[in-house]
Amino acid sequence: MDRKIILASKSKVRKEILNKNGLICEVQPSNVDEDIVKESLEKQKASPEEVSKSLAELKANKVSQKFTDEFVIGADSVIDLKGKVISKPTDRNQAYEILKSLNGETHYLISSVCISKGGSMIWNFTDKASLTMKNMKEKEMKEYLSKISDEALYAYNVYQIEGLGRSLFSKIEGNENTIMGLPVEKIKDYLKNYDE
Repeated sequence: MDRKIILASKSKVRKEILNKNGLICEVQPSNVDEDIVKESLEKQKASPEEVSKSLAELKANKVSQKFTDEFVIGADSVIDLKGKVISKPTDRNQAYEILKSLNGETHYLISSVCISKGGSMIWNFTDKASLTMKNMKEKEMKEYLSKISDEALYAYNVYQIEGLGRSLFSKIEGNENTIMGLPVEKIKDYLKNYDE
């Protein structure tokens, strides 16, 4: 596939997923303030799916206004615990609190992707995976967090499924790429069948 693709994200994992699947992309972060957008959407009682989809679209559209002729991919993933969005931690104490709230529970990891062209969305898709965390003691959770780098912790929320995070779960149901933040098969299908 020789179309030029722009990824509106700093995520190294998303770039790797695209490259592994033959979609070579240029990275142009959107610099959208996600916290402000999430806060506003939560006030409007938006569901976790709506939050994820809105953020993906916002990121793609923003970058697409600058690169009007290219396909711009925006993506966003949120953790949905009992209908509530769990945001990425800003410090280690918060990371521990998030881990504690997920401990022994089943939550959903929702990943949305949006493709924009000429400044507006032309396609989007949202997928979700179900993850059940083991029941862990306080000591185990703290030990786990001590092994995770700051970069991984703040970039991937409290677990990085392709790394140590997998050991936290007793059950994982869903697409691996969705869990890592990009349902790439659907993107490939769309681009393959796209006609100007």
